[in-house]
Amino acid sequence: MNQISMDAFWMPFTANRQFKSAPRLLLSADGMYYKDDQQRSLLDGCAGLWCVNAGHNRKPIVEAVQKQVATLDYAPPFQIGHPKAFEAAERLAAMAPEGLSKVFFVNSGSEAVETALKMAISYHRVRGDAARVKLIGRERGYHGVNFGGISVGGIAGNRKLFSLALPGTDHLRSTHDLARNAFSRGEPEFGAEFADELETRITALHDPSTIAAVIVEPMAGSTGVLIPPKGYLKRLREICDKYGILLIFDEVITGFGRLGADWAASRFDVLPDMITCAKGLSNGVVPMGAVLLKPEIHDAFMAAAAERTVEFPHGYTYSAHPLACAAAIATLDLYAEEGLFERAANLAPRFEEKAHALRSVKHVKDIRNLGLVAGIELESRPAAAGQRGFDVFLKCWEKGVLVRFTGDIIAVSPPLIISESEIDRLFSIIAEAIHEVA
Repeated sequence: MNQISMDAFWMPFTANRQFKSAPRLLLSADGMYYKDDQQRSLLDGCAGLWCVNAGHNRKPIVEAVQKQVATLDYAPPFQIGHPKAFEAAERLAAMAPEGLSKVFFVNSGSEAVETALKMAISYHRVRGDAARVKLIGRERGYHGVNFGGISVGGIAGNRKLFSLALPGTDHLRSTHDLARNAFSRGEPEFGAEFADELETRITALHDPSTIAAVIVEPMAGSTGVLIPPKGYLKRLREICDKYGILLIFDEVITGFGRLGADWAASRFDVLPDMITCAKGLSNGVVPMGAVLLKPEIHDAFMAAAAERTVEFPHGYTYSAHPLACAAAIATLDLYAEEGLFERAANLAPRFEEKAHALRSVKHVKDIRNLGLVAGIELESRPAAAGQRGFDVFLKCWEKGVLVRFTGDIIAVSPPLIISESEIDRLFSIIAEAIHEVA
């Protein structure tokens, strides 16, 4: 492709000028591998974008979507339904943590977060508690790119160009504590007390009766794989319960097996009031997201609205799109039939071993892991933060491995079908790339 043919597309989250000077183009994918425009195979070390948990080009999902598009390509979701939407919701609710039995479909993680935030504020309102309008996120949190998501999110680079944010938001401190927890294997030992800030600072400052919800990623992914300290999430749940605050888990990344369990909520044995999910819900084949919620939240809207009126005035043209529902049902079937969540748990020890073997590689300042996800933090170059991570990403691409980078952190999150030999190769190539980059 030449410069003219690439000129119209303004690429998201991309250094467009650099990319278009040396394009990295993917033409096909199968199993654990992409193929680029040079016919090179690239090992997928990041499940596409944290989403292709069952691997690429899986026949049951492909066939389900093909059949659906030839049967019912689109159905309006407002005041009209189609069978696959209800089937997909039942299937998702059945695998949700016990107690989250209602499902609201959207098209992405960003939309799931916007929906959950609106639900939280309006839930309190329909219950007659309209003073609860404030939303609490966390530093270094990522909750998508819509205004609600960046308002409760805490990644500075995603906020600095957009000076307008939702009023009434605040942030807990990040759980990251490099001094005490560097090179932790799994959950760090130190930091559960960081959750106490919700009570000692946030509620003291804002008055708990004005706070609608706290939203956190159980494991912060896009900021560089920050694992929650032991006991941290349970403490958040306790404080939210004490003050009547809803707790939302953003499981867009951690859902569907990434941590070696169906949900992070299950992995950490903490039940939130809502879960936002996307990515692995449809294996990345068709855009889809959802909010899972407790029935009492749903029921409050039903009780407050008059008959024949819209109880929750919110939704999207493509909510519960027939193709997305078909993809989701087939994906959930595949997870169950192949035991992919259990597979991830079984592979996790080897994954951890190979990740932490990079500790002695130059420039490596920390390694964090849980399930089939790892973050490898590199020392930043003076006055050039993020450039070493970008160069390692490019070097891995040259060597036939696709990884993610965020600043100077390399994120690794392969499809759950990865083999032990592919885990070995993945981390071996990353080690080579880091070593070769100045």
